Amino acid sequence: MGTAMVLPNHPRYTKIRSMKTAATLLTVALSFPASLFAAPQPPPPAPHSPPPQPPPPGRAIADAGRFASVLSGLTAAQKTDFANGKVEFLNVETVEGGLGPIFNDVSCVACHFQGGAGGASRITVTRFARLLDGVFDPMTEFGGPLLQRRAIAPEFMEFVPKEATIIAKRLTTPLFGAGLIEAIPDANLLASAATTKPDGIKGKAAMMKDPISGEMHVGRFGWKAQHSSLDGFAADAYLNEIGVTNRYFPVENAPNGKKALLAKADKVLDPEDALAAGAVKSDLNLAADYMRLLAPVPPASPTSASLDGQAVFTQVGCAVCHTPSLTTGRSTIAALSGQRVPLYSDLLLHDMGKLGDGMVQGAAKEREMRTSPLWGLRLREAFLHDARASTVDLAIREHDGEAKIVRDRYVGLAPAKRQALLAFLNSL
Repeated sequence: MGTAMVLPNHPRYTKIRSMKTAATLLTVALSFPASLFAAPQPPPPAPHSPPPQPPPPGRAIADAGRFASVLSGLTAAQKTDFANGKVEFLNVETVEGGLGPIFNDVSCVACHFQGGAGGASRITVTRFARLLDGVFDPMTEFGGPLLQRRAIAPEFMEFVPKEATIIAKRLTTPLFGAGLIEAIPDANLLASAATTKPDGIKGKAAMMKDPISGEMHVGRFGWKAQHSSLDGFAADAYLNEIGVTNRYFPVENAPNGKKALLAKADKVLDPEDALAAGAVKSDLNLAADYMRLLAPVPPASPTSASLDGQAVFTQVGCAVCHTPSLTTGRSTIAALSGQRVPLYSDLLLHDMGKLGDGMVQGAAKEREMRTSPLWGLRLREAFLHDARASTVDLAIREHDGEAKIVRDRYVGLAPAKRQALLAFLNSL
């Protein structure tokens, strides 16, 4: 991945991306025993047990995928932005370029690969926190709330502190059609949140400060709707998932909060992803361009069963939160303006009861989670925020809180209607 040809106007054009550099990275990142990179697990039954074997390298699976397509209707310049962005999305970061010292993986595609570069995967990250005198504490002094599962050397490896009382998993989310989601106006989401809904369902718009603009916007990306823009999403991921500082997040993460270890480990001048002289975009902006111009996954051809199931989806009440479509506003990218977005989500936060992950993040409280978009559902292999469900049926049965009444209706369906509904969901 580190050897991909960069187009002439790509900011990385002047960087050296040799096979030797890639080999150095592999030596650093992969030569240690797998147990050193395993995220510690809480008891019971076996604390600090290693996670299941990870899937094959993301790039290989992504290359075999069919859905990493560019949006239709783009200009030639925008198609070039997409191509340059894909180079960065696939790029393997190196220690010399700023990787680490603690990180979750070495590239965007290492986690986002199912169905093509930008898809979901079974890969999860670990977050930890605690309740301190009844108040949520993200444990930043211990390196929280995100555990980075890998490091450039064993001595910098993080672990879940014994003081943590909340440990949550977060599954990789798909990015197909992300630019369309970004282009949905805040006003539409705020209006949806204010609309009276049946079955005790409410919904809250996640107002948050975007790190790019410094303005308040409605969050829409991430399990907690903690990001409102793709550049903000990318900037956060560069720091927290790859360990690359940037102009929006210029301070490196210290292993378990230990500044002395950071001083020993970090030898690259911050910010590591800086604007080149005369450039208007750095690497994180290129990755955001790729996500923004990535087409959504088209639904499968309808069948009689899936058409019947679509009607059941509405009758049961699933469509109240999993809104079939929203509409984009005006965009500087014509292909994103005034478009119907069949995402099957209201992008709002809902109290999910016992299905909440216990974490406070942005505007989201412990039990609040964003309605997960369902488009492209058929490409996924694990479901819910922590991958606890292996099938769509099991995922629905785990719904709680505001979704409890709808869940109970689903459980009470005649088997034929339930199968029709699942056929519909598995056609998305």
